[in-house]
Amino acid sequence: MDIRPIKNEADYRASLHEIEGLMTAEADSPEGDRLDVLVTLVEAYERRHYPIDFPDPVEAIKFRMEQQGLTVDDLVPAIGRKNRVYEVLAGKRPLTLRMIENLHASFAIPAESLLRHSRQRDGHSV
Repeated sequence: MDIRPIKNEADYRASLHEIEGLMTAEADSPEGDRLDVLVTLVEAYERRHYPIDFPDPVEAIKFRMEQQGLTVDDLVPAIGRKNRVYEVLAGKRPLTLRMIENLHASFAIPAESLLRHSRQRDGHSV
């Protein structure tokens, strides 16, 4: 099995092209083994060169609200009084650890997204 590391975009594209041709390979066959190794290499290259960052906490909350049809009133038990919910959604109040725990438990918002520092309009961390 002649497999080399993926060092640049040309190697990456060539590996993707080869993976496409191997998608129907049988498991535990030489082609299936080659596919497994190539996919592992591509995933490592993508993690290094195309990292996916978690969304801003406020955007994660708004996304979940839209997804589940939630209102500000639905967030009150997790965040606190209605005015506090509005402050969080406007980016004027940071999430506390308790809020993060409650939002994660109640609405299955990934904790990693909620822990990320919010950015205010002027670019400073909240």
